Amino acid sequence: MNIVISNASDTPIYAQIVECICREIANGALREGDMMPSIRSLAKDLSVSVITTKKAYEQLEARGYIETRAGKGSFVSARSGALALEHKISGMEQHLLAAIDISRELGMNADELKQRLDALFGEV
Repeated sequence: MNIVISNASDTPIYAQIVECICREIANGALREGDMMPSIRSLAKDLSVSVITTKKAYEQLEARGYIETRAGKGSFVSARSGALALEHKISGMEQHLLAAIDISRELGMNADELKQRLDALFGEV
């Protein structure tokens, strides 16, 4: 698992941990049923407080990405793959909405924007 946090970021550390773990699930590095590191272990590895990692795990569990089993630990949930896909689609839609706003500022119509998107899609 690759979690990179920055103390210089405006984003709270617990939220950075949540985003990194969501990204790991989305890219397949973490899969359904995988055991998560313990809260204490992750806190030690990241040199952050246990309270911070506990808050991150609580957020992940509230969003449905992980589930905690008493006495056994936390695991990537069965719903995590669908949630990760939904998260990626939502992010893409946000970028597309920004592109629509810029195209309107430039005076482009929907057909012109679609032509540019088709051209770019063909290049990738």
